[in-house]
This record gives sequence, C-alpha cells and structure tokens, in this order.
Amino acid sequence: MEVNVMTIREELELREETYLSPYATLSKHTKGRGRKEKECDIRPAFQRDRDRILHSKAFRRLKQKTQVFLLPHGDHYRTRLTHTLEVSQNARTIAKALRLNEDLVEAIALGHDLGHTPYGHAGERALNAIANVKFSHSVQSVRVVELIEKQGQGLNLTSEVLDGILNHQTVGSPSTLEGQIVRLSDKIAYINHDMDDAIRGDILEENAIPKELRKTLGETTRARLNTMVHDVIINSMDSPKIQMSDEISQATIELRQFMFKEVYQNPKAKGEEDKAVHLLSGLFEYYRENKHLLPRQYHIMQENRGDCDEQIICDYIAGMTDSYAVKKFEEYFVPKFWNDERK
Repeated sequence: MEVNVMTIREELELREETYLSPYATLSKHTKGRGRKEKECDIRPAFQRDRDRILHSKAFRRLKQKTQVFLLPHGDHYRTRLTHTLEVSQNARTIAKALRLNEDLVEAIALGHDLGHTPYGHAGERALNAIANVKFSHSVQSVRVVELIEKQGQGLNLTSEVLDGILNHQTVGSPSTLEGQIVRLSDKIAYINHDMDDAIRGDILEENAIPKELRKTLGETTRARLNTMVHDVIINSMDSPKIQMSDEISQATIELRQFMFKEVYQNPKAKGEEDKAVHLLSGLFEYYRENKHLLPRQYHIMQENRGDCDEQIICDYIAGMTDSYAVKKFEEYFVPKFWNDERK
C-alpha cells in the first residue's frame, strides 16, 4: 500500500492557505507560466521566481547602474541595485504585517527595475528620443525576464510576477495586492533614499524641506520612511486595497514634487545627464549603422522573433552598465594612441 507523503513545497503551500490573509495571492493558485514545467519539490512557485531573478545576470548588473547621481564620488550613494533591495525590504515589511505573500512581493520587487538603462532615467529618455520604438523601463524589465535572459530563453516567470513588474510605476494597476505593495514601496523607497543621498551630496539641506511636510511626515529621513510604511500598513489592514491615509498620501505627493524641483531637476545633481544622453545616442546611431557588431545572441533573437533592428539595439544598450557603455563609446569614438610594435 502506497502512502502519499507531502513534499516540502506542498507543506509550505498548505501553510500559506492556513496563515495568509484571505486577500493574499496563494502560490498554489498561480495562473501559471508561459511554458509548463515540473514543479519544485521544495519551493512554491513565487519563491522559485524570486530565486531565478536573484541569480540572473541582469540583476547582478544593477550594481553598476545609476539610481539618481551619475558616477558619484563615494561608496555610500545608492545604485540601482541598492534601490531594488530597499524596495524589497519595504515591501516585505508591509506584506508580512498584512499577512500577504512575501515571496511574490520579493520576486516583483527584485525584478521591477531589471530593464533600466545605464544612467537611470536619462538613458531612458535618450532611447525614447532616438529610437522609433517606445521605450519604457517597466516594459523592458518584462522583456528581460521573458525574452533576453538565459540567451533568449527567458526565466519563464509566473503571470503574477510579470504583472507586478509591468505595473510597478505610478500609472500602473497591478492585479494583486502584492503588486500594489511593490508599486507603493518603490515610491516610498526612492523618495526617501534619494533625499538621503541628496543631503549627503550637499544638494539639499534637511531644513530646506517645507516645515509642514516635516511636521506631518517626520524630521528625518528615517522618521519619514517609518511614517509612510506604518501608514500603509494601518490603512491596508484587512482590506482589498493597498493604500495610504489621505493626509500621508498628500504629504508624500508634495514631498515627491519638492524632490523633483530641488533634486531631480537640479543642475548640480543632474549636470552630467546631457553627456549621458549624448553617449547613449551615439552608441545607438553607431549600432544602427553597424548592426553586425551586436552580440550574436541578439541576432538569433531577432531571427526567431522578428524584432526590428531598433528594438534589439535598445535591448542591448538598455542591458549595459554605466561603465560598459563608457567602454564601448571609447572603443568606437575615442582615438587610440598609435603603438609602433616594430620597436
């Protein structure tokens, strides 16, 4: 007589069903993957997605991609990788308090910026201005995990993770509460850590922040982060929606507007962006005229999917780190010293 023994994955799925909120997205109820595959005996679906993203090459490259400050002098400024980790930490804190699916939240958070260009939003603007395809880093993040990683095979992530990545921006509308958490955690993270970096870089002084905003949100970066996270938890408890109170939401919007005026559009902080745009535009034009220089993987993907030349050039450039983009620009546009090898 055979005895059915539950796998570790099945035990974890049962634990989710028993413990998580009725509003949580259960791993066993995933809508599935683009390609069917055998389930893991240890890890539920969303945990597998988290692991796949964490081990991807695109994730590792985030450590050398700009968050806000281009090529800052100092070891403590955020990069796209540390931003991603802070989003993940905020999102997991909220998910745990609300008894929502932490694995799903973490997978979305770790993957949400994989499609970001070198030099942050300046790179995104450069590709949008020069390419005949609309470039969006959220759409590109989905392309990375679906079509580019693993030599064009993709990571074959679940539908819920892809939805959360695609809809993580302010204009997005995630279909799960876990996706809504990441969408809000992204904003909470970048407002607060960009302000911290701006103060460290003498772009901004703490007392320059409007007094009413400091009174409502807190007198320090740490206090403001704490206020926002607590407010989301309190106002989303046992609710089918992730939200802030009207007071904290409005103050957060006003703080974000303040950051755009004082930091994101500050010439002292963003003065090098024109150079970055010129660099990426130059690379794009060069690859458009010399498509054969693109790595073989991109030619194969184009043959298999029929993407236009401009799309695969965007794919390649968007995947570059800041330093690699500089290296390729120097290779193509900066004259090298002549070396007389006969001596």
